[in-house]
Amino acid sequence: MNQLSRIAILILFISTFLSVAVTAQEGPAMEGPVQQGNFRKDAVKVFIDCSSCDMNYTRQEIPWVNYVRDVREAQVYVLVTRQNSGNGGNLYTYTFHGMDIYAGMDDTITYTSNPYETSTEIRERRTTILKAGLLRFASRTPVIHEIDIAHTTAIEQEEVTDKWRNWVFEISTSPEYNSEESYKRLNIRNSIRISKVTPDIKFEIDFDQSYTRQRFIEEDLDTTYLRSFERVENLLVKSLGDHWSAGMIWNINASTSENFDFSTSFMPSIEYDLFPYAEATHRQLRFLYSIGYQFNDYTDTTIYNKTRENLFGHQLRVAYQVQKKWGSIYFSLRGLNYFHDFSKHMISADLFARVRLFKGLSLTMNLEAARINDQLNLRKGELTEAERLLRLREQATGYELQAGIGLSYTFGSIYNNIVNPRFGN
Repeated sequence: MNQLSRIAILILFISTFLSVAVTAQEGPAMEGPVQQGNFRKDAVKVFIDCSSCDMNYTRQEIPWVNYVRDVREAQVYVLVTRQNSGNGGNLYTYTFHGMDIYAGMDDTITYTSNPYETSTEIRERRTTILKAGLLRFASRTPVIHEIDIAHTTAIEQEEVTDKWRNWVFEISTSPEYNSEESYKRLNIRNSIRISKVTPDIKFEIDFDQSYTRQRFIEEDLDTTYLRSFERVENLLVKSLGDHWSAGMIWNINASTSENFDFSTSFMPSIEYDLFPYAEATHRQLRFLYSIGYQFNDYTDTTIYNKTRENLFGHQLRVAYQVQKKWGSIYFSLRGLNYFHDFSKHMISADLFARVRLFKGLSLTMNLEAARINDQLNLRKGELTEAERLLRLREQATGYELQAGIGLSYTFGSIYNNIVNPRFGN
């Protein structure tokens, strides 16, 4: 017997041994109603469209459905969206859309997280919401006989008393220090968020502060560069029904790079949403118009020989967003100009899309573009090499552009039920 024959026999022996071992480990097929495979093959096929879900945990906690990778194979499409809520947490909206034999069985369930809840608690509560929505579909399959429904020992109804009256406060700081033999960098970022959100009003105050010091050490030269900004954004909005809102935008700004010792603007605004605000997690087409006054006190003389300036202007913003089972699209268009010189204007557009082209193939695309001709704050004089390279001063530009595109294609088994955490994801 030659060497090649011995290797072939050895490979055959090993493959046979592994096949027997795996079969023995899986165990004999079970008969009767306890055989999981008989129920699993009839379980609901579900596609979950969620960018913030822990799918490993979901599959472990909800094993009584079949998770498929393509929406066209699904009998239930679940869209999960997230929005910031007034209490500092997030509003999660679960939309269940029945397809195939479940056509017409649609439902929407929401859950609002608390800023004091841990990520584990939020994950558990979100999974409970998902269970509740899927149970309606599972009840029409043999799997329902294998599902236990339980409740906590003490469920009591009581009136909720909010001593904070919907006010939410958030304070954060993030100092950062880097040190090398020839380079030192200190960066400090601080922020304060104050908000009060009810169905009738929305009031927000956002304060952001940043300080950066960079030190370059050479043999005969030791140079330090500073950059800082402070910004306060105030927003007050009053609801005027299902489609209209009115409010005030008041901003205060100081920035070394933007040449502002002090800048403030008051912009009374009105907004109209073509769709009711209640549908905002699924579709929006908003028109926001603002008109107002701006005062600038500059650090250095500008290229227009100004040290301070009073300005009047207006802006219009149109934003469209839709989230469906085929994907999602967000687009916004914004334009502004000053009344004293209509040539001083800025137009910007922002597009993000995620679309499923066909089974297994998805396309993502983002585009940000701006035509800029409103830089009234530019410093007079030439920029130094350090100011240019370190972006210490705002530089003149006629446009900004950023674009990206992505394609992904997945093929193979349509089922995705198994969880195996070994060696990570």
